[in-house]
Amino acid sequence: MTQPKERRAGEGGGHAVTVVMPTYNEAGNLARLAEAVLGLPLGGLRLLVVDDGSPDGTGRIADELAEKYGVDGPSGRRRMGVLHRTRKDGLGRAYTAGMTAALADGAEYVVQMDADGSHPVEAVPRMLDAALSSGAGLVVGSRYVAGGSLDERWGAHRVLLSRFANAYARAVLGTRIKDITAGFNLWSAATLRDVGLSTLDSAGYSFQVELKYRAVRAGHRAVEVPIRFGERTEGASKMTLRTQLESAVVPVRLRLKRR
Repeated sequence: MTQPKERRAGEGGGHAVTVVMPTYNEAGNLARLAEAVLGLPLGGLRLLVVDDGSPDGTGRIADELAEKYGVDGPSGRRRMGVLHRTRKDGLGRAYTAGMTAALADGAEYVVQMDADGSHPVEAVPRMLDAALSSGAGLVVGSRYVAGGSLDERWGAHRVLLSRFANAYARAVLGTRIKDITAGFNLWSAATLRDVGLSTLDSAGYSFQVELKYRAVRAGHRAVEVPIRFGERTEGASKMTLRTQLESAVVPVRLRLKRR
């Protein structure tokens, strides 16, 4: 007897997937990225922008785009939403707020995506397919597995810093995730609920490490799919010395808590 064909992410039906995209001064990028995300062939896809009071008007642009894209007919959900926060207090807290809102709105899967154009939008269906076919609670868009790569415009010092940060965090935490610092991830709702978003300590970029570490420690499976990590298309990087120092301290703190 012929076995039923496994349904892939882009084939009929659809899963409630919310892309959470924190923004701060991303007025030059947002419209293009919103169009790319909402143009993906995924039923039930939604974009949630979390704006931290951008002085360049990103929040206003997000509101206009949300009005433009309207409501998805089959689901009745708005295709794009905007969560306005009054101040910039860390990427991790912005993601926590967005993920919490996405879960409350019924998302089955939540995607983390930067608003600078560095994450390949077209990889989202492939990441969802990987979650559906493997049962993984976390799919990492990975630069450091076979087939993954970095933009050629990255300087040697940036490549070395990124690789060192990953090697350092992996060694301290004893994890097998090759790109544990990755910011392009797909999570199942069950995994995010189990981890306990409201109890996370990290405010900055180290949020990426802490959330993955907690998920794996809680018994959730992680898989990695290769991506090409691009260069920012507009604006300036938000990475500061303070966030780099936090990223160095957090793995040690997490390891000590485990003892």
